[in-house]
Amino acid sequence: MGHNTTGTEDTGGLSRRQYLTGASLGAVAASVAVTGCLGGARDENTIVMTGDTDFEGAMRGDDADASIQEALWDAGLDNDITVEVQASVDDTDQRMQQYQSTLQAGRSPPDIFMMDSGWTLPFILREQTTSMTEVLPDDVLERVEEDYLDASLETARHPQTDELHAVPLFPDFGTMQYRRDLVEDAGYDTSDWDTEPPSWEEFAEAAADARDEAGIDFGYTTQAASYEGLSCCTFNEVMTTWGGAYFGGTDTLFEAGERSITVDSEPVLDSLRMMRAFIHGDDDPHALDGYPEIAPSTIVQWTEEEARGPFAAGNAVMHRNWPYSIGISGAEEEFGEDLGVMPMPYAVSEDEAEFEGTGGSAHALGGWHLVLNPNTERSEMALEVIEAFTQDEVMARIFETLSFIPPKVELLDEFDPDETGPVARYSEQIQQAAENAIPRPVTDVWPEQSSVMAQEIHAAYRGVKSPEEAMGDLNSRLEQSEADVRGQDGD
Repeated sequence: MGHNTTGTEDTGGLSRRQYLTGASLGAVAASVAVTGCLGGARDENTIVMTGDTDFEGAMRGDDADASIQEALWDAGLDNDITVEVQASVDDTDQRMQQYQSTLQAGRSPPDIFMMDSGWTLPFILREQTTSMTEVLPDDVLERVEEDYLDASLETARHPQTDELHAVPLFPDFGTMQYRRDLVEDAGYDTSDWDTEPPSWEEFAEAAADARDEAGIDFGYTTQAASYEGLSCCTFNEVMTTWGGAYFGGTDTLFEAGERSITVDSEPVLDSLRMMRAFIHGDDDPHALDGYPEIAPSTIVQWTEEEARGPFAAGNAVMHRNWPYSIGISGAEEEFGEDLGVMPMPYAVSEDEAEFEGTGGSAHALGGWHLVLNPNTERSEMALEVIEAFTQDEVMARIFETLSFIPPKVELLDEFDPDETGPVARYSEQIQQAAENAIPRPVTDVWPEQSSVMAQEIHAAYRGVKSPEEAMGDLNSRLEQSEADVRGQDGD
C-alpha cells in the first residue's frame, strides 16, 4: 500500500497526478472509469502492464517528451516496444482480487503486474510469480540488490529461498506533516524537528497549543477508519513507536505459524490508550494520562483524503499522510515552506523497547512492485521493460511526473524542488523515513489477519471495547489463525 490502503492513497476518485497538476473535477470524472480488462488484438510489440489511472496518464504524458514511455526508450528500451498501461480499480484490495482471478485463470495480458508491496508475498507463496533472480540479467539483478531500499526488497523476496520475485517500482512511507508557522507562533522551536522528532507527549502539547492559539478546530488528523490502512500503517506506526509489535518484533514478520503474538502487551495497550486520549480526551477512563484531546472523533471514519481535507483547508495543525500529500500542501500556492515534515514522534527509544526492531521513529512502508506474469508469451520483451524501469533516468521521470519516491531513495538528493516539486524539499526527512520503514507482517494469511486487526483496533479507538478487551480478543483470533497455519503445514 501507499496510497488508499497500503501505501495507494485514496484520493476520493482523483488520481495523485491529477491533484498535482490541478486538473478540474470534471476532467477527472471523465478519466476514472477505466477498463479492468484489455479486449481486442494488440500490436505484437506492445507490453501490457497494470497500473492505476495516474500511472496510465503519465506513461503517455501530456507532453510526449516528458512521458514515462519516452524515458523508458531513452534508458535503452527498444524503440519498437511500447508499454500500454491497463488501468485497474484504484482500491488496492479489489485490485488484489482482480489479479488473483487473472492468475488463477492463467490469463495474459497483462504481461507485467503492478502489485502492492503489502500483498505481493501471498502471490509469491502461492507460486503465482516468476523468480526475477532466475530471469533478470546478472548486472540488473546486482544493481537492484545493491541500490534499492532493503525494506522494499524484503517484501519482494520469497521468504524461504530469498530469491527476488518482484522489482520495486516505488516505495511509500507514512510522514508527519505540520504547519510550522502555527507551531512556532504558539512558542515552539521546531528547528530540530526535521531530523529529531518530538516525543508524542510534546507533539500532542504543541498540536493543542497551536490549535488554540490559531483558533482552528483540530490539532491532529490521521487515518483511523476500519480498513487495511489502519492495521498495516497508521496503527502499526504508532504501536511501533511505543515499542509494541503484532508478533514480537520485526524478525518474524514474514513467517506465519510459529511466531509469538504480542498484541496484548503493555506497549501496544499504551499506544491505544494514547490514541483514546487524542480522540476522546480526559473523560475517557481508558485514556492515557498527560495526553490532550487533539483529534476529532470522526477520524474513525477517515481514510487518506478525508483526513487530508481539514489540514489542506487550514483547519488542522498536524497531519499524518503519504508523501503525495506533501506534493499538494507544500506547493507555493498552498502552504509552501510553512509546511513542515518531521520523522514520526515516538514514546520509547530503540534501546528502551522490549521487542526487536521497535521503538524510536517508525514509518509504515507502502509502495508498489513490478511482477512478471508467469503466463505471458512476451516474457523477453516484458523483462526488457522491467530492466528499463531500474534505470535512474526512468525513476527521475516518475518522480517528476507523479512524485513517487524512487526505490533508490538517495536519488532524492539530486532533485531540485523548483523543477520537480515540493516533495524534493523534504528529501532528508523522506530518506530518514526510509531508514525507519516498518513493513506490515505479510504472509499468505495476512489478508484475513489484517481485517481482524483493523476491526479490533477500530473497536478500541471508538470506545466500543477497552484496549485490554480489544487486544485480548485480537490475541485469541490471531492465535487461531496461526494455529491454522501450523495445522496446514503439518498436513
